Amino acid sequence: MVASGVTTAQPVAFAANGLEGRYAIALYDLAAEQRQLDTVLDEGGALARLIDESAPLRTVLEDRRLDILVSRKAVLAVLEAQGFGQILRNFVGVVADNRRLPVLRRILAALDALAVARRGEVVAEVSSAVALTAEQRTQLQARLAEAGYSRINIRERVDSSLLGGLVVRVGAKLYDASLKTRLFRLHYAMKGAA
Repeated sequence: MVASGVTTAQPVAFAANGLEGRYAIALYDLAAEQRQLDTVLDEGGALARLIDESAPLRTVLEDRRLDILVSRKAVLAVLEAQGFGQILRNFVGVVADNRRLPVLRRILAALDALAVARRGEVVAEVSSAVALTAEQRTQLQARLAEAGYSRINIRERVDSSLLGGLVVRVGAKLYDASLKTRLFRLHYAMKGAA
């Protein structure tokens, strides 16, 4: 079965398992069945960004002292006001009813990981001291392709503590070419020489 160019009939092993993985698979399969996979994946990413950017929303999701009906109503009101679709709103309602709102952000991360795995892509998490330019991004993709990662999805993050350079994580491999690490190694080498 193919929906939105993504094969859903084959089981795919992906990093997220357990509770988050089960919810992610359920949402993914439902969206594929309803032929709304691309929309739900886009909305899942938008909701993850909304959670990351909104401290009040995170408080509602994570505070276990709130009455479940109150937190459910609040979260669904936010989703409706932001224009999220019916499938995602119903899914979040089920998550709320099952008292799983504190793990909603991890469920959305698992959904993203599942989609990437089913597309056959590899995720490269890139941390840099400043945002990458388009030319640097292209050069990085070329270098990763040379290393054997042809279908790569680059996720960027700015970390000013690196001082310069890059830290690239692809699966279990870590490529650290940051100025911070180089200075640490130099400091360590100088301590050993003394």
